[in-house]
Amino acid sequence: MSEDGAAVPNNAQPSPLPWEGKAQPADKFLMGAIVASGLYLLALMPLTPGLLAHPYILVLLKGSMSGMVTLGGMVRIGEASLPLVVLVSIPGMMMFDWLYWWAGRRWGRRAIDVFIGNHPKAEKRAQRLERLTRRWGWLAIVIAYFQPVPNVLIYAAAGWTRMKLWKFLVLDAIGSGLWIALCIGLGYAIGQEAVDTAKAISRYGLYLGLGLIVVVFVRQYYVASRQARRP
Repeated sequence: MSEDGAAVPNNAQPSPLPWEGKAQPADKFLMGAIVASGLYLLALMPLTPGLLAHPYILVLLKGSMSGMVTLGGMVRIGEASLPLVVLVSIPGMMMFDWLYWWAGRRWGRRAIDVFIGNHPKAEKRAQRLERLTRRWGWLAIVIAYFQPVPNVLIYAAAGWTRMKLWKFLVLDAIGSGLWIALCIGLGYAIGQEAVDTAKAISRYGLYLGLGLIVVVFVRQYYVASRQARRP
């Protein structure tokens, strides 16, 4: 039986949408923003190799690890300013994180279900994620880039467990700063070779970008074919 007393078929499937009933304007905006963020990052994938010639732009647009490593090498040889590199890196790293926090805050457990997807162990994973976030949520956000759980799940769980936005943003900034320090430090340790490698990749960026597009389409076709063959 449903909440309003109507009979529900035994084979009824849960709604794939994270909200109950009719979508409110905020639901539509949030879902649209999340989809747009994914398309934005997907569109930047084939452009990344070419943009290595302009690492400041690359890092600002997507918080690229390769861009930060390149900038670290440029700092080492005196071609970049460390404070400026850090300042440019933070917005690119945190650009869309608040959207996933908001999704968890607004949709609760349903947001986690959407991000985990239709997996046999989805229920257990969601329960484990909730327990960990309620107990160690602050630490999970700080080390988000250093552990195997997808960041979007951690951010959504932070909203789901009612973490305040200001606290989430502070912790997210600390975690992003640790990752930025690692990437820049790696580039600084490599030095000139990191810059030379980036220039070489950028020189053939068009071909690498086209190759990435082909790989993405082939993978999507393969996944779609496997799903179509399932009973």
